[in-house]
This record gives sequence, structure tokens and C-alpha cells, in this order.
Amino acid sequence: MTYDPAEPDGTNATLSSPISPNGQPELERTYVIPAREGRAVRLRAGQSLRMINDTGHQVCDFFALVDGAPAEFLSMEHCRTALGRVYVRQGDTLVTNRRRNIIEVIEDTPDAIHDSLIACCDLPRYEQLGVTGYHDNCADNFRMALRAIDVTPVHVPSPFNVWMNIPVQDDGCFTWDPPASAPGDAITLKAHLDCIAVMSACPQDLTPVNGIGTSPSELSFVVT
Repeated sequence: MTYDPAEPDGTNATLSSPISPNGQPELERTYVIPAREGRAVRLRAGQSLRMINDTGHQVCDFFALVDGAPAEFLSMEHCRTALGRVYVRQGDTLVTNRRRNIIEVIEDTPDAIHDSLIACCDLPRYEQLGVTGYHDNCADNFRMALRAIDVTPVHVPSPFNVWMNIPVQDDGCFTWDPPASAPGDAITLKAHLDCIAVMSACPQDLTPVNGIGTSPSELSFVVT
């Protein structure tokens, strides 16, 4: 089969549950992203998006595309070059694959841990982990969240993995650890460009990244 980056390997309620037909948010309204699903929201330059980790153990795979130009997107490899490190902190400005500022971390929980290294989960990843049949995944949530607002993705970028805890050792190896976040932890991102933010409540339940002895859970967000 020829790979089509716009075509999901399966579906869930993400495809039929946009926040609005075109992704425009109602300002100050709290939206919920159900466990294992994704949502897309349009942000104007200068608007802020606050994401809340309601349970404290849920990772959010975060993506951003330039509105009207989906081939330009938040790029973690370009962010690592711009920042000179692999961890994202409050005050950092994140860039696109054209090295333009797109998102700024204007508020975060002290000592928050996020990841910029790991690709989003997809069906082949779960097949490698021994899953037979379909498993919800962040790549498909990204595709479906965009298709739900009539946007066709041209690429599935590596995400900014909010609250994902991937410690890097001195020898360059890394481990998959539970989140260090707590219930109610939040991060606020300011848009520097008109963009579409996509958030996936990561469905990963075969590694500890969404906690030990827990199940993937919901997230919430507010646009101001």
C-alpha cells in the first residue's frame, strides 16, 4: 500500500466531534478532550491556549500548523536547534520547519517535564508492541481532528509531548517514565502566527508514559 499521511488507519469519535465545524473556539470556554481522542482548534496570533492535565498522569501530544499552509508546522527538530537543548521550558518560543516563531510557552507549572524527542504513537508502533487489530493512536487523532474541521494534513510531524517524561541518560539512552505532573497542572501557549493547534489525549497504555496502574484519561483546554 502507498502511504497517505492524510488517511487514518482507523477511526474513533475524534472524526465526528470537532469543537465547531471550522475549529473556531468560543473564548473562555472550557473544552474537554476525551481519553484516547484528539481535537483541533484555530488560534489567532496573540491568542493563548491553556491546556489542563485534569488527572495529572495524562500526556498530550501537541501539534501546530500554520493556518492555510499545513506544510509549515511546529517542528521539534528545528526547536531543538533553536533552543540548544531537548527540554522545553517556560519562556521558550517554539518554531516551525521554516524556523518562524509559532508558539511561546508563557506559563507552566514549576519544574514541569515535557518531551521533544519521541514521535507520536501510531498503529505500526502498537503492532511492534504486540497489538493485533486497531489501537487508538495520536497520529490518527491528529489526522482525524484536522479532517473533522475540513483540513487535509500533508504530514504527521513529531509532536511536542506535553507532560511526557523521557529522561535522557549520560550515555544518550533514555527511559519511558510516568509523568511527573500532578492533577490540575497546566501549560499556557501563546500563538505568534495564525495557526491550528491539535491536541491528542495520548492513548498509550502499553508503556508507563501515562502512569503506572492508570488508564489514558481526558484533558481540557481554554482559549483566551
